[in-house]
Amino acid sequence: MATDATQTPSTVDRETGFLRELGLFDSAMIVIGIMIGSGIFIVPADMARSIGSPGWLLVAWLVTAVLTVAAGLSYGELAAMMPRAGGMYVYLREAFSPILGFLYGWTLFTVIQTGTIAAVAVAFARFTGVLWPTISEQNYLIAPIHVSSGYAISLSTGQLTAIIVTAFLTWTNSRGIRYGKIVQNLFTSIKVIALAALILLGFIFWNHAAVRANFHRFWTPHDVTPVTASLSALTAFGLLAAICVSQSGSLFAADSWHDITFAAGEVKNPGRIIPRALAIGTICVTVLYLLANVAYLLVLPLWAIQHAPADRVATAMLQAIFPGWGTALMAAAIMISTFGCMNALILAGPRVYYSMAHDGLFPRAAGNLNRARVPGWSLLLQGIWSAALVLPRTYDTHTRTYGSLYSNLLDYVISAALIFYVLTIAGVIRLRIKNPLAERPYRAWGYPVVPLIYIVGGTIILVCLFAFRPTTTWPGLLIVLCGVPVYWITRAQAKSRVS
Repeated sequence: MATDATQTPSTVDRETGFLRELGLFDSAMIVIGIMIGSGIFIVPADMARSIGSPGWLLVAWLVTAVLTVAAGLSYGELAAMMPRAGGMYVYLREAFSPILGFLYGWTLFTVIQTGTIAAVAVAFARFTGVLWPTISEQNYLIAPIHVSSGYAISLSTGQLTAIIVTAFLTWTNSRGIRYGKIVQNLFTSIKVIALAALILLGFIFWNHAAVRANFHRFWTPHDVTPVTASLSALTAFGLLAAICVSQSGSLFAADSWHDITFAAGEVKNPGRIIPRALAIGTICVTVLYLLANVAYLLVLPLWAIQHAPADRVATAMLQAIFPGWGTALMAAAIMISTFGCMNALILAGPRVYYSMAHDGLFPRAAGNLNRARVPGWSLLLQGIWSAALVLPRTYDTHTRTYGSLYSNLLDYVISAALIFYVLTIAGVIRLRIKNPLAERPYRAWGYPVVPLIYIVGGTIILVCLFAFRPTTTWPGLLIVLCGVPVYWITRAQAKSRVS
């Protein structure tokens, strides 16, 4: 009897030296764990302010679910065709051109992966501070040192905690894929249970007044924050624009679902397992996200979601159910959630830099595996840059308050990341035309309709973001384009080394 792929013993890949250790459960846990961070507990507040009605808020999350699942179902074909480390970097390189693959890898290292690690690490520190108030971004070990009127560098107990947890998870992942998957499976299982419990509590302890208020005006936008000075969700076109613009929050909350493909070189039978893991993970998380928003609406009236303190909607919900205990319970749950999310991000990213190094487009040391058969130098470089991004602060001269540079950078590259996603899904269609005879262990379900759903939907969202959020979209393109001269310089250096 044939042994199931998820049960086969791990083996060393003779070509790369990677240890093929990840089965279906492990891979699905990476997809789920990396998607569920802190976004689902916070993002609905801003979305509710822009959209202004319970019904359309759920529609916005349904749009996110459809696009994410469509992407996952389509993406599996590329993962099955090219089951090696690198993920989207490899797919863009093969479908379009090496420079496009590099620009994605460049943006991934400079902002997308490292900036997200920094953001999730600081979120972990912030919610740790709820339980231990001495951990705070305002409790300075080194007070802000201004490098200009709008920027400073500081070190607080909150920032130090973020750096320590980044260093710790970088170290554990350098010990080998087995350590990484154990941490991932444990914390993802706990946080899925915690999110499910949050949803269940909402359905059990529903608030009659909140249900009446929300469902009485289910489809009618009110108390909205305008998309622009002259456009709001009170008109049909304004509502469409608000839903599209709000996707920058919900898609970010459901982002990084594809990171398992970065580690394809460590998956057993990747042509079969990765497409299944993508489908299982994206469907499970998007269903949980939809149910979580329903739970919020069952307990809190829309105005309470819109004006939740510090946008912490889930905390406000638990506080309404368990007065006095809700804040601490939610802080513990988000600490677990962010810890597991960080582990998956730290595990996956270095496999892209490893692949780029083998193409001569990243420092050569990043292309080496350590004794634990993981890209140790790539892990170290990613950890150092992620920790460095925690230190710079932005300064608002009007309010005299400090923000975080990585937060601004992530706002800038959300639209740029969406461009890469659209191009990658378009790569499924391009490779069908360009290389029709290539082996495809898995073919995109619903092709070409499902890929086109994502391409069209993603393009519409991009148009709205560039039209109505120019201050946070055009700078993202500049960050990407800064990689063009880096590509040509790096490529020339690689050629000179070969010659």
